[in-house]
Amino acid sequence: MMEAAKKKELQALAVRIRMAALEAIHSLGSGHLGGAMSIADVLAVLYGKEMKYNAADPKWPERDKLVCSKGHAGPAVYGTLAVKGFFPYEELKTLNRPGTRLPSHCDRNKTPGVDMTTGSLGQGTSLACGMALGEKLRGRDARVFLIVGDGESNEGQVWEALAFASAKKLDNLVVLLDWNKRQLDGWTEDVYPMGDYVAKLEAFGFDTVKVDGNDVEAVADALERTRQAAGKPHAVILDTVKGAGIQEVADTAMNHSLPVSDEQFERWTAQLKSELAALEG
Repeated sequence: MMEAAKKKELQALAVRIRMAALEAIHSLGSGHLGGAMSIADVLAVLYGKEMKYNAADPKWPERDKLVCSKGHAGPAVYGTLAVKGFFPYEELKTLNRPGTRLPSHCDRNKTPGVDMTTGSLGQGTSLACGMALGEKLRGRDARVFLIVGDGESNEGQVWEALAFASAKKLDNLVVLLDWNKRQLDGWTEDVYPMGDYVAKLEAFGFDTVKVDGNDVEAVADALERTRQAAGKPHAVILDTVKGAGIQEVADTAMNHSLPVSDEQFERWTAQLKSELAALEG
């Protein structure tokens, strides 16, 4: 069981990530808020407990790598990197503006701390598999963490890449499937139902577990499990809520991309600050 102090620390980090992502999206006026909010908790666990990295040396060869294949959730990744000191927090307000280092989708050539360019849905899975194989060929113990969306998993390329990962026994690969149950055009079950993700990933040869993806302790336990089983790649199905952390966003049916007014920004930020204050005493 996770120590209470560590759990609060990770919960607080998740709140800070949500605040940072909201800051970035509000600065632009609109953005992919729902899918950014749903992965804040897993990002908090990755950067607050699980991954090895050096914010002062983002290209450190021995670091663990993150591939956010659902690249439109870049504001959550940027928020995490800003909170962790990869670049100045104020830079979040330059999201997707001319000359920015924070484009709409993740770009490894622009943003310190971004390990792979993504955004064309499905391709990030192939890239992460290649990165994981590369780490093995170099003899490094670095791990590759892949965040892939449930709507994104409609892409056949995702499953071709996962079959490759299993065939190559990439046990340094951890697939984090954000099952937030919505995609651009509506509910995933209405658009393109994919069936039982656990059964599907197990059939593809993955050590697989499903957890509450908005519970930092459950996510941390699942990631700890991935360290125990060798010889096969790992998958964690994150049962999340799209828009988690801001109830008004979670309750909005079409929340894939939303405008954020000044009034909403102030109100939602105040709610998050209150939650943060309660966690930090």
